[in-house]
Amino acid sequence: MAPQGEAVERLLWWLIAGTRGGATRGMIIQALKQMPRNANQLADELKLDYKTVRHHLGILAKNGMVSQTGNSYAVTYFLSAELEERYNVFETIWGRIGKNKKSRVH
Repeated sequence: MAPQGEAVERLLWWLIAGTRGGATRGMIIQALKQMPRNANQLADELKLDYKTVRHHLGILAKNGMVSQTGNSYAVTYFLSAELEERYNVFETIWGRIGKNKKSRVH
């Protein structure tokens, strides 16, 4: 069941600000807001390891922040309807903590 309303806000704070890997997840969310992509495209664009991207996509999907279509290597990821509706919450969180965390992404 996908989170809604206030639950999305709490979840985003935890996924982006409260856990290790939040900066990577934030960058993935920003990239998917621009356009849907597969894990390989995200890894290339963000200059991250493919397995790292897959790991963070899995966390985002498990928590209802991204959706996917297709199968195997053709899986394309996009923001979930819940995150699209509350994207301003992500922008607020990212604006407050993202600048500091982005410099620590490896």
